[in-house]
Amino acid sequence: MIRIITLFVLTIAGTLTAHSQSKYEAGMKKAFELWGEDKPVEASALFERIAAVEKDNWLPNYYVSFINTIESFKTKDKEKITALLAKAQSAQDEAILLSPDNPELMVTQCLIYTAWIVYDPMVNGMKYSAKANELYAKALMLAPDNPRVVFSKAEFEMGGAAYFGQDTTPMCKEVERAVSLFTTFKPQGQFYPSWGQDRAEAKLKECKK
Repeated sequence: MIRIITLFVLTIAGTLTAHSQSKYEAGMKKAFELWGEDKPVEASALFERIAAVEKDNWLPNYYVSFINTIESFKTKDKEKITALLAKAQSAQDEAILLSPDNPELMVTQCLIYTAWIVYDPMVNGMKYSAKANELYAKALMLAPDNPRVVFSKAEFEMGGAAYFGQDTTPMCKEVERAVSLFTTFKPQGQFYPSWGQDRAEAKLKECKK
């Protein structure tokens, strides 16, 4: 369901000291390299170690949550899915404590909800769909021009519309808006989320078929 997502390392965060910046930057880059080499377990473990040191930084836990959620979509093993989502939620909770009302974290929380829906639609569908819709609405209110918020909300709604045989045209318009937003969006700092453009463009092509 979720494709491999390309992440871009951008500018150096100016609030870090030269020494801690160097160690943090090297660790984060190494974790991204491991992930890019299709070593999600190793990448997640390294992000966890970075999070243990960078106690005031939400980003390492964000990536622990994100990686494990993405991996949960790639397996049918229910025990593995449960373990992956438990790890994702634990890291998510830690990140939220450091950065409440963060739209990027709201997106990852909604991805966790989506994973639980995929895990068992009959049991989890109504429960987690309502939570995801509520959280996406809040994220959009806080960050109406964040392309990940716009696209992820539209994609989630498209899944529900398709399931119930409803018109997806309004969601496709939001996907188109997200694609436009990706061209101008600037992450707030180094290692901030920058994924989603390729998937939004692919979804827009599907909309136009």
